[in-house]
Amino acid sequence: MSYSVKKTTINLTRGDTFHANIVMHDSEGNPYYPVEGETIRFAMKKDYSDAEPLLVIDVPIETMELIISSEDTKNLPFGSYVWDMQITRVNGDIDTFITKASLVLTEEVD
Repeated sequence: MSYSVKKTTINLTRGDTFHANIVMHDSEGNPYYPVEGETIRFAMKKDYSDAEPLLVIDVPIETMELIISSEDTKNLPFGSYVWDMQITRVNGDIDTFITKASLVLTEEVD
């Protein structure tokens, strides 16, 4: 496996594929399963102050699996990035349920 995850820090070899199952909980700690019409989005930037994300991935609510493909990172510079994940509810409310997370893109030998 070319990646590791510790809490909200992902270490990923540039150009490799990353898979993670997303688990959500409600405010009482019970498992939460998104309903039809809700969307989950992963967004990554080099720095929080950047105007636009470098990478945005919609997570299918049917599988709750985040996949960062090899194409998503193969042309990015090595180094540290920040990311978060949010759900947009049917009524339009947005809840960022993973915040201040990091992704370290490591070198590979081609």
